[in-house]
Amino acid sequence: MTSTTPRRRNAAATREAILTSAIAAFTEHGYDGVGVRDIAADAGVTAMLVNRYFGSKEGLFTEVVDVSFARPTMVPGTADGLATETARTLVARTSADADHLGPFELMLKSAANPKAAEIMRSAIRRHVGARFTAALDGPDADERAELGIALIAGTWLMRRIIGTPALRDADPDLLATQVARMLAVVVEPPA
Repeated sequence: MTSTTPRRRNAAATREAILTSAIAAFTEHGYDGVGVRDIAADAGVTAMLVNRYFGSKEGLFTEVVDVSFARPTMVPGTADGLATETARTLVARTSADADHLGPFELMLKSAANPKAAEIMRSAIRRHVGARFTAALDGPDADERAELGIALIAGTWLMRRIIGTPALRDADPDLLATQVARMLAVVVEPPA
């Protein structure tokens, strides 16, 4: 008679597998384009287990957005060279041969759902918005930071997703200089 040793359970690894599957699924399909069962199947677990770890699809999406938006991808953590460094990073990260920008794709593909948009607003405020605001001196820092984020998101959308020829084919150094000049208006405190 042979005995089979039960597979050891690893809650942290299971949670991570679910989260990894969810990040990929929500980034590719958006909030409305994927279900908990799809995410669970990709992670090799049941939908019930996903709900045990995250409570609901909304809870899982909240965690996905928080994890995705927490990492600095565009805005450096300091005020020194904020406009220039952000512009250079934006141009490099939106070039045709650059890796996909998961947080922006997640945002774009999920924004039509009101609950998903609310979750993303909160994460933007806590993460990139907070980093951008903290790097700004002077009044109206929150408003100026959101204008900067809008410029970043709009440039990313037009250059990488839509691929308008003037932005897609622009000389990277010249484009970075132009974007930096636009961002400088937001970064510099009003006179």
